[in-house]
Amino acid sequence: MTTLEAQTRNAIEEVHGQVFEVGPRYINLSYIGEGAYGMVVSALDVETRERVAIKKISPFEHQTFCQRTLREIKILTRFKHENIINIQEIIRAPSVEQMKDIYIVQCLMETDLYKLLKTQKLSNDHICYFLYQILRGLKYIHSANVIHRDLKPSNLLLNTTCDLKICDFGLARVTDPGHDHTGFLTEYVATRWYRAPEIMLNSKGYTKSIDVWSVGCILAEMLNNRPLFPGKHYLDQLNLILAVIGSPSQEDLQCIINEKARSYLLSLPHKVKQPWLRMYPSADPRALDLLDKMLTFNPNKRINIEDALAHPYLEQYYDPNDEPVCEEPFTLEMELDDLPKETLKELIFQETATARSYLLSLPHKVKQPWLRMYPSADPRALDLLDKMLTFNPNKRINIEDALAHPYLEQYYDPNDEPVCEEPFTLEMELDDLPKETLKELIFQETENHYKRMQEAKLQSAAQQ
Repeated sequence: MTTLEAQTRNAIEEVHGQVFEVGPRYINLSYIGEGAYGMVVSALDVETRERVAIKKISPFEHQTFCQRTLREIKILTRFKHENIINIQEIIRAPSVEQMKDIYIVQCLMETDLYKLLKTQKLSNDHICYFLYQILRGLKYIHSANVIHRDLKPSNLLLNTTCDLKICDFGLARVTDPGHDHTGFLTEYVATRWYRAPEIMLNSKGYTKSIDVWSVGCILAEMLNNRPLFPGKHYLDQLNLILAVIGSPSQEDLQCIINEKARSYLLSLPHKVKQPWLRMYPSADPRALDLLDKMLTFNPNKRINIEDALAHPYLEQYYDPNDEPVCEEPFTLEMELDDLPKETLKELIFQETATARSYLLSLPHKVKQPWLRMYPSADPRALDLLDKMLTFNPNKRINIEDALAHPYLEQYYDPNDEPVCEEPFTLEMELDDLPKETLKELIFQETENHYKRMQEAKLQSAAQQ
């Protein structure tokens, strides 16, 4: 067997009849689940020794699947937030023609909110913490000019330490302030139970507030482990909503531009709003107040993300200095709806042009002899140079071995190569601190240095 054949065989594993070509870095694959156009497995990353999740996507037979795949990749490769699922790596073939599948490597989360609510009653502390993390992630998403459009319990991943991450951005859209979004509704197929009423009533486009409505539905579900509006079809969904929040006022009806939808609402018998406390008698009153502000019929009156985060119910977690926003908001470069799947495939290939796939696509290069490049150099110097300029950082020579190399033998003295007596520890990450806090830390650091200098002078004077 050739080396290439061995590498190819080691790179392939089969899970539930699906072939995964993700080795040799990812091994020991285990089935997690599957959806309409992909299977998810867990795997061991041999480089980090941690388990990861790998989603295999085979979208290229259908235009819609191509659109969703491209959207998710474009968004998640640019997002960086603790409450949003990340993309660690994308694996695919080195050419468009060969590319049949895509493997997306992400951090492994043990469960999701849907599964958790099937088995456990949540405490108020858990509800509050989960809700805060959802809104914290959504603040970042909305600051990027992105609407998620498919928030539901199964798209909220959880781990054993109760960390929450928002996932599945296949239905997400960019909401460009300079673009007419009236045609947004054409592809909206998100789960009906969490859908805002203005979506079903075809109001004038829609805004980020549709995500707030979905979060309100999720909050209600966390309160008693049951979906609030489990409609069987379009009209049933609308009737369930109105039975709880009451009939819209004349003012609220003005946000509905579809005449048939408005006429239907006017034809219905008047419905009285139900008290939230009667529906959830054991809930925190502050949670019910926030729920009421989220599940408001009129999207213009619905609470926004910033005000929701600042609500008294979340006061124990609220920290505007630790709720980052996206530094580079998305702009609407193109509508993907009208592009053929061949074009979408090309765009996906370009978007997934990772460093690894780029290196694999290059023609084989032969290493150049150092002696040919530096014919007059000391051979020992070239040997040390070779050990330093090694591509793999794990195989690159370390400082101690470099000092002990024969080229430096005339100077090498381990007894005269001191090390720091007090190694540094990582007390904090400075990247996310506001400039006022950084200024205070700089002042403290210079003050401490001045004191140390004074103490050293006093000790020196005493010794003399």
